[in-house]
Amino acid sequence: MSPFSDPKAVARYAEGPARQVPGFRDLQQMAMLLLAEVVPEDGRVLVLGAGGGLELKVFAEAQPGWHFTGVDPSAEMLKLADATLGPLASRVDLIEGTIDAAPEDLFDGATCLLTLHFLSIEERLHTLGALRRRLTPGAPLVVAHHSFPQDESEKRRWLERYAAFAVSSGISEPNASSAIEAIAARLPLLSPEQEVALLQEAGFGTVELFYAGFTFKGWVAYAPS
Repeated sequence: MSPFSDPKAVARYAEGPARQVPGFRDLQQMAMLLLAEVVPEDGRVLVLGAGGGLELKVFAEAQPGWHFTGVDPSAEMLKLADATLGPLASRVDLIEGTIDAAPEDLFDGATCLLTLHFLSIEERLHTLGALRRRLTPGAPLVVAHHSFPQDESEKRRWLERYAAFAVSSGISEPNASSAIEAIAARLPLLSPEQEVALLQEAGFGTVELFYAGFTFKGWVAYAPS
């Protein structure tokens, strides 16, 4: 069973990212600020990988005029998002599925945080292209996920740094070690250079790095004007 479908694992979801992702709360805040550079006060924002609702809550609290569409393949994670949002949920439409389930409307901005590293290159390219087609001209897409050099010696060094951060944040050493072995074996990881090339292939224009935290990188990319 996927951890995103296991009710017990989902209930503990909020504990994980803050201990596993360097600057997790700041990452969400930065994503909101990058969106706010372009998204109007009454704008519409698409959040892909919205399960859990953590970034949706940050965005909705900071921008009371925005309306959101949150998409996630896990029904359990969407239930958690609804509970996390509380009264803010009135401004959020939650949809179960992948990007293909999202309305084919034009949004003023979009995010996809800690999600794309689960997808194959082909799935990522399809997802990024579908996101671009749903954005108004010049609208930002903010993405962040695992991305680091894939040469074997460099890959191992960065994974060990990731594990060291997790241990320093309170995760047990055996669990951290298991996590990096699972990441190395199961995730279709790309280097930062490959990530930028994929965003460009999907049709985005300017691509800017705004976040780097050990194995995690974040970019803001803009739909062509």
